[in-house]
Amino acid sequence: MSANLTLAILAGTLVACGVYLLLERSLTRILLGVMLASNGVNLLFLVASGGSGGPPIIGDAPEDQMADALPEAMVLTAIVITLATAAFVLTMAYRSFQLHGNDEVADDLEDARIRELAALDEASESYEETVFTDAGEDAVVSE
Repeated sequence: MSANLTLAILAGTLVACGVYLLLERSLTRILLGVMLASNGVNLLFLVASGGSGGPPIIGDAPEDQMADALPEAMVLTAIVITLATAAFVLTMAYRSFQLHGNDEVADDLEDARIRELAALDEASESYEETVFTDAGEDAVVSE
């Protein structure tokens, strides 16, 4: 049995669109990205599992025509995990909208400070450089 090329391309497109939306700053778009990527991966699981077959009950179908139940079980588990993740992101978006009036993810002040120090090529005040000597002893050098 060969995989359906159209479904494989559709799965790749869904994952690509989902990853693009995951990189946005709006929590609503992040939620849509999680849903699209999850559906793309679920579709990829079903495409990779092969075609349909008989029930996986021993004795009812020939051995070569039996369906594999593992990919379907993995997809069901992924659906439950996606539902929980979607509920969590939706709750964060709602709370962010209540507090700030929008669902944008704000910049972290510490990350902005570290980015500025990196642009200046300086170390922060809490950084201690460890120098290894020939004797194998560590020496801490503070600037």
